Amino acid sequence: MSSDDIRVLIADDQSMVRQGFTVLLNAEPGIEVVGQAVDGADAVARAAELDPDVVLMDIRMPGTGGIEATRLLTEPADATVKVLVLTTFDLDEYVYEALRAGAAGFLLKDASAEELAEAVRVVARGDALLAPNLTRRLIAEFSRLSPAPAVPRMDRLGSLTERETEVLTLIAQGLSNAEIAGSLVVAEQTVKTYVSRILTKLGLRDRTQAAVHAYESGLVRPGGR
Repeated sequence: MSSDDIRVLIADDQSMVRQGFTVLLNAEPGIEVVGQAVDGADAVARAAELDPDVVLMDIRMPGTGGIEATRLLTEPADATVKVLVLTTFDLDEYVYEALRAGAAGFLLKDASAEELAEAVRVVARGDALLAPNLTRRLIAEFSRLSPAPAVPRMDRLGSLTERETEVLTLIAQGLSNAEIAGSLVVAEQTVKTYVSRILTKLGLRDRTQAAVHAYESGLVRPGGR
């Protein structure tokens, strides 16, 4: 194991799922599975012990479920771990709540080995939203459960400039930094600076939280652009 390897903890109540993901990820360069957890409470305890970079978290587990475990892992101000939630269906009703709780993205359990590894790498580096099209559709669908105001809540958008607000809108639509740069005709590094400022001003952890915030504040409407 290299000190630069991405350390992964797998939390799922099904042994076959844990073992399968462990085998797939350990075969990938730059990734090592450092532990497994059988439920949410175990995941929190094991994470404190093993200090993983990424936790693959099943949503539906007995006892402490994935949503509460995600909240416990990501809520501390000094938390650095990224949570990637696992689900059987791409429109699982609990996934939106997991994203609100602090998850960095979600992954379908039937993902290929390549998709699984890439998802772990994307989440570990805190880069783009995972699976933009699916994530955008899911956030839009389940933001209906907590309808956004008809008029954007400017108090929830903080002191964002016009350009920062534009970038936030594009983040919520699932665009990567490169895609945003192309859309706005600016350098990708400039987009990264805007994203950093947006997260700082709004007190958000990552792009996924920024996307949820954009929907909940009414900046982006469910199903719209």
